[in-house]
Amino acid sequence: MTSFSLYPISELKNTKIFTVYILKSVEDKVGPLRDKKYLDLLIKKVNQGKSVVFIEDLNATFVLPDKRALEHYKAKEYFRTRGYEVYSCVASEKIEEIAVYGSDEEAVHDFAEGFVLSSYQFLKYKSEKQPEVHFHVYLDQLGAKKVKELKSLLDAVFLCRNWVNEPVLHLTAERFSDEITSVCDGLSHIKVEVMNKQKIESLKMGGLLAINKGAPNPPTFTIIEYKHPRAKNAKPVALVGKGVVFDTGGLSLKETAGSMDIMKCDMAGAAAVVSAVVALAKNDVPLHLMVFVPATENRPDGNAIVPSDVITMYNGTTVEILNTDAEGRVILGDALAYSEKFDPELIVDLATLTGAAIAAIGKEASVLVGNASPEVKSKLVTAAFDTYERVVEFPLWEEYEKEIVSDIADIKNIGGGNGAGSITAAAFLKYFTTKPWIHLDIAGPAFIKANDNYRSKNATGYGVRLLYDFLSKY
Repeated sequence: MTSFSLYPISELKNTKIFTVYILKSVEDKVGPLRDKKYLDLLIKKVNQGKSVVFIEDLNATFVLPDKRALEHYKAKEYFRTRGYEVYSCVASEKIEEIAVYGSDEEAVHDFAEGFVLSSYQFLKYKSEKQPEVHFHVYLDQLGAKKVKELKSLLDAVFLCRNWVNEPVLHLTAERFSDEITSVCDGLSHIKVEVMNKQKIESLKMGGLLAINKGAPNPPTFTIIEYKHPRAKNAKPVALVGKGVVFDTGGLSLKETAGSMDIMKCDMAGAAAVVSAVVALAKNDVPLHLMVFVPATENRPDGNAIVPSDVITMYNGTTVEILNTDAEGRVILGDALAYSEKFDPELIVDLATLTGAAIAAIGKEASVLVGNASPEVKSKLVTAAFDTYERVVEFPLWEEYEKEIVSDIADIKNIGGGNGAGSITAAAFLKYFTTKPWIHLDIAGPAFIKANDNYRSKNATGYGVRLLYDFLSKY
């Protein structure tokens, strides 16, 4: 098991600590580089294309500049990935205390982010006792407030990863809501309401109830309000997260290999929006936010809905269910419609929604669709590149909306078979909100099959840093 603590460099007392020097240029001449022999060595390594150099007699590592990372977001990602590289070496040598020096605040921040994110492990169900490792990281250039902010954010990413990695046996919809309540308890300016099945029935949330019909455990609908007394936004920003804690596909049963066996991750959108708001609250960011989490399992019990069923959603829209494995959009529809009660100025939903998104762009980004203003979408895209939780915008032309018109109901829950599945899924969601809205289909980057630098195998925590960056600058 690993954990971490971050400190400003001013708290460092141990002068013999393992040291990392972050260089934006060899002209930085920090620490040992004032000695010409070390400077000449570093210049030689730079010219050889090296990115990290360890000098044993100094007990130090130098992270070298990259002349190719000219674009701002690429430079940020460069230092994150060097954090991963140094973490791999430090972990193998069982070094638990490091100091990070540099002349550039942003480079130190990004290196530390990559280093800490690389340390994540999910070992909860390992029978063999694992040695506990706690990293103590001292950061130059960042004051106490920024160090605290970074730690709160990285804790939130770990929280998200833990939830997404948790098997449904231990994280039903009710348990998920309980954990959300527990995590938010004690945070300033936050209140949580959990609606049980009886309350959901009284509200006539036909989408969430329909998907839950085959499940052995009841659904929940969790609402979080974070309202800072100095909130910069007069109307709330609503965040909606898909909370399917396990998805078998229902009666439209998934194949097992490579599909159903990872479907504990189908609540990654919900985990991300909650974790982001927890980080924002811990760092006292002055915003007014609402979070909506519809949660359920999608199972093929004898009572489960069948293809051809027609249901009535919370807002009165009738939906023909043609594929029970297109369930995420159905529960999100109720949540989007319900969020309008609070008159949000913007709605952002995150969902592991479609295999079509993975087919289109793989694990490298999420699909963005929405009718929010170009200015708001541009800010989100900037945040996505800065955090390297990238997004690619797809169109939502009226031709796609025609694809989900039903012969016997208002709409159907899948398109007409002409492809563009991630877009027709978004076209379905558009029926349930009249507000400025952004949909992020995070199916590709939320859960991956192998380590990708500091993005851990399995749950990556995608969306937490993206939302935090976007909203903190909103």
